[in-house]
Amino acid sequence: MLGLAALGAAAAAGATTVGAPRAMASGATSSGTFVPAVVIGTGYGAAVSALRLAEAGVNTLMLEMGQLWNQPGPDGKVFCGMLNPDRRSSWFKSRTEAPLGSFLWLDIANRDITPHAGVLDRVNFDQMSVYVGRGVGGGSLVNGGMAVAPRRSYFEEVLPGVDAAEMYARHYPRAGTMLRVNQVDQGWFNATEWYKYARVSGEQAANAGLGTVLIPNVYDFDHMRRESQGQAPKSALDTEVIYGNNHGKNSLDKTYLAAALGTGRVTIETLHQAKTIRRRADGTYLLTVEQRNADGALLATKEISCRHLFLGAGSLGSTELLLRARETGTLPNLNAQIGEGWGPNGNIMTARANHIWNTTGIRQSTIPALAIDDWDNPAAPVLAEIAPMPAGLETWVSLYLAITKNPERGRFTYDVAGDRAKLNWTRDQNTPSVNATKSLFDRINRANATMYRYDLFGPRAKNFSDDFTYHPLGGCVLGKATDAYGRVHGYPNLYVTDGALIPGSLGVNPLLTITALAERNIERVIQQDFAASS
Repeated sequence: MLGLAALGAAAAAGATTVGAPRAMASGATSSGTFVPAVVIGTGYGAAVSALRLAEAGVNTLMLEMGQLWNQPGPDGKVFCGMLNPDRRSSWFKSRTEAPLGSFLWLDIANRDITPHAGVLDRVNFDQMSVYVGRGVGGGSLVNGGMAVAPRRSYFEEVLPGVDAAEMYARHYPRAGTMLRVNQVDQGWFNATEWYKYARVSGEQAANAGLGTVLIPNVYDFDHMRRESQGQAPKSALDTEVIYGNNHGKNSLDKTYLAAALGTGRVTIETLHQAKTIRRRADGTYLLTVEQRNADGALLATKEISCRHLFLGAGSLGSTELLLRARETGTLPNLNAQIGEGWGPNGNIMTARANHIWNTTGIRQSTIPALAIDDWDNPAAPVLAEIAPMPAGLETWVSLYLAITKNPERGRFTYDVAGDRAKLNWTRDQNTPSVNATKSLFDRINRANATMYRYDLFGPRAKNFSDDFTYHPLGGCVLGKATDAYGRVHGYPNLYVTDGALIPGSLGVNPLLTITALAERNIERVIQQDFAASS
């Protein structure tokens, strides 16, 4: 496939510019370059937009602040594992910041590392932290791959201006096919030692009268089965996930981005961060872009212009770019809705201590495949994904990431002194999520005569971790900061195409919805905006 070949060639050459031969004819992007369309970011919404633009004949440049993860390190692997993280793990940190901060109150999950352009970033605000992926493929490189559509009734509540019938009939299936979503075989799941931890939690949920559901994933479960049989190289069965998977996962560089590069009309510039946006008198957009190396040194500052600009830098990145533009006056007509409607998707992590006879297994797949489904509970809806804890030893721990329905919303403002977006979110706003999670797991503990673990979430004894999220949503909400298809109010040919469009809560992992929504939006944008400008 041309796209995969382009990625491989760039990695082999150590290049920061990735593209098929036709797109690469003029070499790396220089200051003063004009392209018809620029897409900032290479995550889900960005990748969809680039592919569909290229298929429509539009030459497109993608700007990615992270690396192309396709070059093996000293150990022969592209990514490091969770138990032995090194500089590949984290984005310019001197110490890793894993979601589990301790075990028996000891910080054994983290390591001192050399600051480097690693694959996982934890962006820390005053009272909330956000995990994001850094590299070609964005969050698809570091997430657990869960690809599930929300309850249709809740989708309609969250995004009332979107035709749900069209989404569920056309765009969700299209996104699922492109992402190669699949589901674990029930028989293998029931038998394998690698999911004993999930079955134990499922049985205990059943004791409390709760049901469970298998969760579709972009990880190739057939590959995982062959891993377990010694017929394929291990990844999910070798403690790999939050710092990247070396095998098995259909991350975006293997799906949408590979297809986009294969058109010959897409170029990706890596280690390029867009800093400012301004609109010129002729209606084109001018970007100031910083190019750095993987150790953080500034190599060049470029000015790149385009007719159509798509922001796919994620809830944090896209919102920050627009806030900076509004507050510094480069895009002064942006409306007051920029920065509003943010939420952590109700993420709460918790853990339970099992009885000594309820072993969870030394061997654990890192890819979640089962969730406790109590979303229909009218008082406290929760979807609790059963998470692994692959410590290499028996822990008797059942770990969960709960997704709850929390109406609380935060907002971003622009911090002039720090030149960054500042998140206004308080720990008190997590209270509905914590209460819903506690309601669910109190029932499970009562039914099984078990208790919470208090030693996993840092030096203080606590049973709920509510200070981080994997699922940042909002900041440029669809139909408020933008029109119904992601066009930013006040500025023609400027679009948001990522999780910033979704107002704070979705009830499930958002990757499939972000992808499907981007498919919907770019289809309309190409039909209307590009036909008009051609």
